[in-house]
Amino acid sequence: MAKKYEGVAIGIDLGTTYSCVGVWQEQNDRVEIIHNDQGNKTTPSCVAFTNTQRLIGDAAKNQASSNPTNTVFDAKRLIGRKYSDSVIQSDILLWPFKVIADDNDKPMILVSYKGEEKHLVAEEISAMILTQMREIAGAFLESPVKNAVITVPAYFNDSQRRATKDAGDIAGLNVIRIINEPTAAALAYGLQKRANCVEERTIFIFDLGGGTFDVSLLTIRNNVFEVKATAGDTHLGGEDFDNRILNHFVKEFKRKNKVDISGNSKALRRLRTVCERAKRTLSYDTEATIDIDAIYEGIDFCSSITRAKFEQLNMDLFEKCMQTVENCLVDSKIDKSSVDDIVLVGGSSRIPKVKQLLQDFFKGKELCKSINPDEAVAYGAAVQAALLSEGSKNVPNLMLQDVIPLSLGMRTKGDIMDVVIARNTSIPVKNTKPYVSVVDNQHRMLIKVYEGERIKASENNLLGFFRLSLPPAPRGHISVDVCFAIDADGMLNVSAEEETSGNKKDITITNENGRLSREEIERMIQEAEFFKAQDMKFKKKAKAINALDDYLYSVRKVMKDDCVSSKLNPVDKVKINSAMIKGKSMIDDSKEEGTFMFVDCLKELESVFESAMNKVNKSYFDEESDSDS
Repeated sequence: MAKKYEGVAIGIDLGTTYSCVGVWQEQNDRVEIIHNDQGNKTTPSCVAFTNTQRLIGDAAKNQASSNPTNTVFDAKRLIGRKYSDSVIQSDILLWPFKVIADDNDKPMILVSYKGEEKHLVAEEISAMILTQMREIAGAFLESPVKNAVITVPAYFNDSQRRATKDAGDIAGLNVIRIINEPTAAALAYGLQKRANCVEERTIFIFDLGGGTFDVSLLTIRNNVFEVKATAGDTHLGGEDFDNRILNHFVKEFKRKNKVDISGNSKALRRLRTVCERAKRTLSYDTEATIDIDAIYEGIDFCSSITRAKFEQLNMDLFEKCMQTVENCLVDSKIDKSSVDDIVLVGGSSRIPKVKQLLQDFFKGKELCKSINPDEAVAYGAAVQAALLSEGSKNVPNLMLQDVIPLSLGMRTKGDIMDVVIARNTSIPVKNTKPYVSVVDNQHRMLIKVYEGERIKASENNLLGFFRLSLPPAPRGHISVDVCFAIDADGMLNVSAEEETSGNKKDITITNENGRLSREEIERMIQEAEFFKAQDMKFKKKAKAINALDDYLYSVRKVMKDDCVSSKLNPVDKVKINSAMIKGKSMIDDSKEEGTFMFVDCLKELESVFESAMNKVNKSYFDEESDSDS
């Protein structure tokens, strides 16, 4: 039985381009996808830093074109990766913000915040987005939220999963489960469309999002969801389609105007925004127009792109998606004709050519478009969160059997990858394999743990290593049992025990070169609190300035009324004007003043103005009294 957690738990779809949060509602026995303060159910996974404040979500994205070098997006593409990774090196060329490597080859994002240079890791940016999701949920539920289920791409490796969990820790969340995105979408589809299905149905989930692509094949029967196979690409999605359009228009602008804008971050940010909009337009129209005033050196840019041209620019990426679909079916050993439902998830699954290729692959079978592709993953995560919460009631009794996306094993003699747990094995799982000493009097065994599908161990992803001491003995006489155990989050623990001496070592593979230490996480939690305090300080100051400005406006309006102004005592009039000039001057130089200065100035103006108005009112009533007598 899965452990139950106290309190409400939310489900978060932490996306590359947009994030979404949901919670199980007992009143109507369904998941509520929660809207943010802008009224939108998806929030841009974007964080911006300015000289005065930090912005998250819509506010960050809206100012991106004017502040491109300090507006961070695509953090999910950095998380759990090394700076030297080829995908990171290619992405750096497209991002307007700066990314450098630290001493451990971990990518660091450089931004300017309040005039100071800040070095941030991807986990911190993701934590800021998760904090925003937590606050959105807290405002809706009218109570603080602590527990959360967070989704990750099915093909995220161990390092990326752990980094995502670290981001949750920094955000102050108790991450009770990491769940694969297509599996979460399957939960949403199964619950909404196939609840209590007695006959077994085979469901194919096609999840093409903003930055990642996953496919999963599942069977559903009697509320048991069993994943048969999964495949994907952690670097394929809508952002890549946007980049193709962007490059197309950069070349066109250069051809027409003999000017290269590829080195200008502001021009590229403005162009990227309209390219993304054009891509969305081409999902329902055959042509999209872009029109940008003074994009660079006063030059206007107006052009258009047809759906056919968009498909031509991206056809190799679309075909790559179909190859992944085929790989998943091969791994599952299930024929495409046996698939009952094909479910589309992720915003990029709306692209007509993608839908056509997918339908052609399944020989004309109708695609299921009945669930919201933007909300399905968060919906499924919220269902999983409810299943793990003690307080949740009326939640369908679902059983989920997920799989690991990549084979796990250890390096043996000759740099051979010996698989201990094969890919697409159901989790949680525990496998043990015996290994023997390979030289005489071998005093220790080096256990190097890898994930991947290559025969040569060094060509796979090294997760970590440890050494186990051995008693002296001839070659082959010492036996070591190595146990690989994977929990429900898909995270790995490896232990090794030598039989004769009973010497044992048990560690959780942490991939220290890529993962944050506990001390770093604690430091980042403190920094997150600092950012929160700074944001609250800014908000308090802005509120005080607005209150003073509003009061100044109302006083100015009264002072312009000749009927009132003529009755004011000349001394009071001078005092009011002096207080108004002081207030306006403070607002004009607001950067220099502290919050209390605006509060005090407002109190002073209120005191002077109300005292003067009391005299006017008293004078008016005295006149009325005299006329009555």
